[in-house]
Amino acid sequence: MPWRSLAGAVRRNPLILPFYLPSLLLSLSYGLLVPVLPLYAKELDAAYTLVGLVLAGEAVGMLLGDVPAGLLIRRLGHKRTMLLGATCAGAATTALFAAPTVLAAVALRIVAGFGHALFGVSQHAYVAGAASTGSRGRALALYGGLTRIGSFIGPMAGGLVAAAYGLRPTFLFFGATNVALLSAVICFVQSPAQPSGAVQPAPPGGHLWRTLREHYRPLGIAGVGQLLAQTIRAGRAAVIPLYAADVLGLDVQTIGLILSLTAAVDMSLFYPAGWIMDHLGRKYAILPSFGIQALGMFLIPFTGSFVGLLLAAMLIGLGNGIGAGCMMTLGADLAPQHTRGEFLGLWRLIGDVGHTGGPMVVGQVADLVALPTAAWAIAAAGLCAALIFGLLMSEPHPNGAASRRVRAVQP
Repeated sequence: MPWRSLAGAVRRNPLILPFYLPSLLLSLSYGLLVPVLPLYAKELDAAYTLVGLVLAGEAVGMLLGDVPAGLLIRRLGHKRTMLLGATCAGAATTALFAAPTVLAAVALRIVAGFGHALFGVSQHAYVAGAASTGSRGRALALYGGLTRIGSFIGPMAGGLVAAAYGLRPTFLFFGATNVALLSAVICFVQSPAQPSGAVQPAPPGGHLWRTLREHYRPLGIAGVGQLLAQTIRAGRAAVIPLYAADVLGLDVQTIGLILSLTAAVDMSLFYPAGWIMDHLGRKYAILPSFGIQALGMFLIPFTGSFVGLLLAAMLIGLGNGIGAGCMMTLGADLAPQHTRGEFLGLWRLIGDVGHTGGPMVVGQVADLVALPTAAWAIAAAGLCAALIFGLLMSEPHPNGAASRRVRAVQP
């Protein structure tokens, strides 16, 4: 039944259909790297702090690319910005195969992150303009579901490739998947379809500063919640593989299995997440999502076996699945039509600060105290995110889903 409803949603919004194939291929290619990157960094004789820096390098590049991406959309359009980003991210990540030092690996991750920002912001702005408000939650939850499919298949495949051929050849395999990704993006660029709200002319004056001045409140209040929310989402990618390898002594193939089974739980919930956001309200998905993730992360240090870690990780996957696409939907709700690209660039910049902070918090706390303490610090970020969205973000009556405008208000 959910798939039939999703097919109806796609029929009502046909312009978002070609958007999904590049999204799926990108998630598959990046899923390959999830079990490999932390161990690859350790192979370069990096301390936990440098492992965290390698994992956060892509997020640093995304920080540098988010705002320029919003500006490039106005100059190049959504599709060409997407193509430029995919090319940049794919080439830099494949080059990790030959990186001689941990600093070179960090630099390549930053370049890949810059390209990923161009790709992601242009995708977000495209679907925000193509989907109506009443179906936006399901449209973006489907995007989140596709990324979770990649997170399910990718880590298992990455673990198998790394176990069979070593860690570095996995990056060549990543490069092969990106050939398909670039082909899909090129086909998307050549299609004539454009969302009705693609790139609207903005009022005179600096688009970026005008956006900051007129929308500082949602960017400030809801943005802090998003920063903490993305911290726990990014932190789990560091905590689970490192805890499995260094505390439990599991091999890379077993780590990939844990991450893939976690993603299986995660990806099974994207349709309910979209339905909840469109029919009950955005907060009904956001609050349980980050509360459950915080609980699962808190339980990780109490696990002492493969089964215990798997159950805690699957609980985190359950929480993340309930919130599939929730931050993208909230950002699209808040974004003004005339400066959508600039606003979403700033919105994603805030979230990417959290993506940067998550692995770095894990690395710093693990070096200073212990890896289990780092898990608790990440859990605290998730709990604080749920509290901010629950206490400081208001939402109109859920029966007004078709015309809902979610907004952040002062406490």
